[in-house]
Amino acid sequence: MRHHHHLLRCRAMPLLPSPPRTLRVSGSLVHHRLVRCRGLPIPPRTPGVSGGRLFASLPLPPPLRSPREVHIWYLCPDELKNQSQLNMYEELLSPSEREYADSMKATMLRKDAVLSRALLRTTLSRYTGYKIDPRSFEFKKNKFGKPEVLWPHDDSTAEQPLHFNISHTTSLIACGIAINARIGIDIEEKKRNTTKNISSLARRYFTPSEVNYLSEVSDSDAQRKEFLKLWTLK
Repeated sequence: MRHHHHLLRCRAMPLLPSPPRTLRVSGSLVHHRLVRCRGLPIPPRTPGVSGGRLFASLPLPPPLRSPREVHIWYLCPDELKNQSQLNMYEELLSPSEREYADSMKATMLRKDAVLSRALLRTTLSRYTGYKIDPRSFEFKKNKFGKPEVLWPHDDSTAEQPLHFNISHTTSLIACGIAINARIGIDIEEKKRNTTKNISSLARRYFTPSEVNYLSEVSDSDAQRKEFLKLWTLK
């Protein structure tokens, strides 16, 4: 069953003008009220003050009122051109996360790896009221292999208070946050070219009704766009 969620789109770091983008979140997108709110940029660096403490000066996010509400925080990597700011984000990562980022040979891939983890850590910290420093979060994998926060005095049988999921493309990184409800998020480039035949992919992964729907779209460009819409909902 697909659940109807209230979705709130929140602008995270960095804060610069950008063209509208479409976010697709797993689950039904029908009858959702989408609200876009803008975050604030990081305050200027203060000598002797760590990145984690600087983030704590930012406003708190809108409250998550129920498990059916999902907040989406997103950023555009291309907008971050300040190396000192990127270094500040990197300070928030764990040693293993930095090691993973350093393993990326392409500069852009390394930048994306740093920003995606920094986005996750700062967003989680916001929802704890900054009681937990972004650098202090630890993670584990659940029985499905999905990452979750390892909370202090973690009880594996209890429902986790905050759930998250991350997705990214070459131009966008998005992080979904919800309370007491597992979520999934997937974003794709609208102009992405599928390497395989759309019909064969649809027959393999989609329901019969979805396959029939795609087959009725005669225009190839429109069919590709509808395919990506359904793909991101899976």
